[in-house]
Amino acid sequence: MNKVNLVWLTGMVLIGVNALVVFAAEPQSQPDAASLFPKPLTWTSSGILVSPISDDTHTIVSVKDPTVVFWNGLWHIYATAYSTSARTWSMVYLNFKDWSEAPKAKLTYIDVNPDLKGYHCAPHLFYFTPHKKWYFIFQSQQPQYCTSDDITKPETWTAPKNFFEGRRTPGMPRLPIDYHIICDETHAYLFFTGDDGRFYRSRTTIEDFPNGMSDPEIAIEDNRNNLFEGSMTYKIKGTNTYMTMIEALSPARYYRVWISNDLNGEWTPVPGADSWESPFAGINNVTFEDGAEPWTRDISHGELLRVNYDETPTIDLKSLRFLYQGRDPKSGGNYSLLPYRLGLLTLNHD
Repeated sequence: MNKVNLVWLTGMVLIGVNALVVFAAEPQSQPDAASLFPKPLTWTSSGILVSPISDDTHTIVSVKDPTVVFWNGLWHIYATAYSTSARTWSMVYLNFKDWSEAPKAKLTYIDVNPDLKGYHCAPHLFYFTPHKKWYFIFQSQQPQYCTSDDITKPETWTAPKNFFEGRRTPGMPRLPIDYHIICDETHAYLFFTGDDGRFYRSRTTIEDFPNGMSDPEIAIEDNRNNLFEGSMTYKIKGTNTYMTMIEALSPARYYRVWISNDLNGEWTPVPGADSWESPFAGINNVTFEDGAEPWTRDISHGELLRVNYDETPTIDLKSLRFLYQGRDPKSGGNYSLLPYRLGLLTLNHD
């Protein structure tokens, strides 16, 4: 019998000298930025779904900055709340089976956990598969994290730990805010904004996470009105492409998006989803469902509903929904007291 040499090549197997067997690899498409979304890109908003509900020991005026996952048959939301009784930003947790049940869902205050009393806000939640643990990322002001085996019990989160040593990390902006994590095959990335027109990136290996974060570097840069806060990065289902959405400040809050094929690479604005006149999501392309009054002019800090809940947050462009914060257009004054509530956008498809 002749000796057979086996050599693996990309998308094919070469056997012996004269035989070539080709296996059709299943390529992942690279979407054209200009054709990512329907034209025109429009959304329909629900009415108010989640409102601040005070109790005997907590007087809160807002629910905002939500992070959301679907797990074990329930939607789980952690969100920021401003407490006038404690005079600080804190967080709340709620869950429900169907979005129609959200207005009646019970709020659990995060300070049921003694380690989470005081200033903590702007959460991001995901399950880190290598550790078989839930991770809870938030702003304290520095980025911090906790872990738990059960996200339904806020009292089980571990004591917060810092991602960086000290508060003078080289490359860190004066006011870093709104942190989130996304992983590729080799690295975990910590993204955030700085209220300075810049979107920042740090990373560490999957093996070292949550330790070993690199010094922050600028991933996207613009001016403060056009690139402000409330960022979130996702993998686009069925592609090798990532999408980052970032809230813009003026004339009212709205969202712009960028794409990249490398979390450590350059980001490109998506045409038709990149301006006040033609936003990814903003009052200029949002209408309200029948029976819902136009309750907000701001389309502000939120998250798209993911198709998964792990360290690779993934979205399906064919069925996008966006949990966001809005407020009464007539409200104003002290930012801490603005009456933010949560609503849900659904992308329209003709």
